[in-house]
Amino acid sequence: MNLHGFLPSLLEGAWLTLSVALSSMALAMLLGLAGALAKLSRWRLARGLAHLYTTLIRGVPDLVLMLLVFYGGQVALNNLLQRLGHEEGFNVDPFMAGVLTIGFIFGAYLTEAFRGAFLAVPPGQREAGMAFGMSPAQIVWRITLPQMFRHVLPGLSNNWLVLIKSTAIVSVIGLHDLMTRGAQAAGTTKEPFVFYTAVALIYLVFTSLSELLFAWAQRRLAIGVRGNQI
Repeated sequence: MNLHGFLPSLLEGAWLTLSVALSSMALAMLLGLAGALAKLSRWRLARGLAHLYTTLIRGVPDLVLMLLVFYGGQVALNNLLQRLGHEEGFNVDPFMAGVLTIGFIFGAYLTEAFRGAFLAVPPGQREAGMAFGMSPAQIVWRITLPQMFRHVLPGLSNNWLVLIKSTAIVSVIGLHDLMTRGAQAAGTTKEPFVFYTAVALIYLVFTSLSELLFAWAQRRLAIGVRGNQI
C-alpha cells in the first residue's frame, strides 16, 4: 500500500524527523553533561547558572520556546546586523532552529538525569582513583563516566522517547517533517484518519526500535554487575 502515492513523502518526512531527533539528542546530552557538572561544581556562579537554566526551560512551554527562537531570534539577529552596518537580512534555518530549541529544552531535563547518575556512583571509587594518583580528568573519564552511564540509561531512554515525539512541534516553523507531510497528505486526500494513523504508526516504529536498543544497551552495561548485587 502506497497511501495514494504519499508513502515516499511520508518516508522523507520520517527521515527528517529522525535527523532532527538525533541531532537534538546529541546537543541535549552535551548540555545535560555540562549542566550536571555545573550543578555539582563548587563554584556558586556555575551552580546558579545551571539552576536558572533548568528552572526557565522547565517553566516555559516547548512551543513558546520554538516560536521565540525561530521568529524572535531572527528579528533580534537582523536588528543586530543592521546596527553593525549589514543591510542584508538573515533568515534562520528551520532545521537549525528546531535542533537548537529541542536540544536546549531536553538539555535541561538531562541535566537532572545526569546529576542523579553522577551522585549514584559511590564516592569511594573516586577516592580510590585519587589514591592511585589519577588526575581529576582521569577519574571522570575512567571511573565516573562509565558507571554514570549505567545509572543514567533509564532516564536517557525516557527522555529520548519523549524527544522523538516532541519533534512534531517543528511543523509550526515550516519544517517538512513527518507531521507536516502527514497533514499535507490528509488535507489533499480528505482522509485524515488514514494518514494520521500512518504517522502514528511510524512514530510507534521509531519508539519501539528505540526501546529494544536501550534494553540491549542496559543488558550490556549490566554485565559483571548483577552478580555483585546479589
